[in-house]
Amino acid sequence: MESDSLAARARAAVDDRPFLRAALAADVVNYAAAARTLDLNVEPDDIGPDPSAEPAQSDTDSPVEPSRTDAVAAALRRYAEELDVATDARSVRVTMEGRLGETDETGLLSVNGTRYASGAGSLTGVLAAGDVDARALAAVLDRLDAAGVEPEAARFAGDALLVVVPRRDGPDAVRLTERALDAVPRVVDAP
Repeated sequence: MESDSLAARARAAVDDRPFLRAALAADVVNYAAAARTLDLNVEPDDIGPDPSAEPAQSDTDSPVEPSRTDAVAAALRRYAEELDVATDARSVRVTMEGRLGETDETGLLSVNGTRYASGAGSLTGVLAAGDVDARALAAVLDRLDAAGVEPEAARFAGDALLVVVPRRDGPDAVRLTERALDAVPRVVDAP
């Protein structure tokens, strides 16, 4: 059975690591460092000059042979040229719901038997109604994580997204949610 090309193996490895795919698309990656982190089986036939790179020179001015890392880095560069980052502004209304807590009653959010309802506790719910989906929820959670806000629960369904946070984080979570939904990123094919 013929093995996949190095380019195909590199693409598969990147696609298994969404953070790396996003970094390639945003053109903010150190290709050699990324290549070293990928445990790819590089065959001798895979190693060749990178046409986009300047030839490396040693102290004696004789060409340095490309390495396994160079071969993977070249494959990553080629893949990155095919990717781009687009952002979508979502049409949503973001509000804050106070005094949320766990309850046995029907509530605003239910996941695997755990329910959160108004008037049942001291948590805050950040509700975004409108153009939401899984990508929007991921953008909100990423933004909250970057700001050090740890949600108690989160979910989206239909045209609503709800994130439950500690009360003291409520106002910041509203602002962060609004900002996240103003520019929901996605990796797309480059034009």
